[in-house]
Amino acid sequence: MAFYSVGQRTQEIGIRMALGASQRKIPWLVARQGAALVLLGMVLGLALAATLSRLLSSLLFAVGERDPLTFVAAPLLLAWWPC
Repeated sequence: MAFYSVGQRTQEIGIRMALGASQRKIPWLVARQGAALVLLGMVLGLALAATLSRLLSSLLFAVGERDPLTFVAAPLLLAWWPC
């Protein structure tokens, strides 16, 4: 995903560098946008999971309807896992 994002923005990155952006700021620009997408996905996913967990509570085994460990560990694991 990161290589695709950088490949799509090659011209923008070149223009930014031509206008004086330092080489240290360019990776942060790409990383910040990627982190924003991950955060948005985690928030939407948690909201959807909280809603659907009530509907699926009869199918959950040994996990509470709103188990805090599951709601924290799953997004962190998915955000950390290499793509």
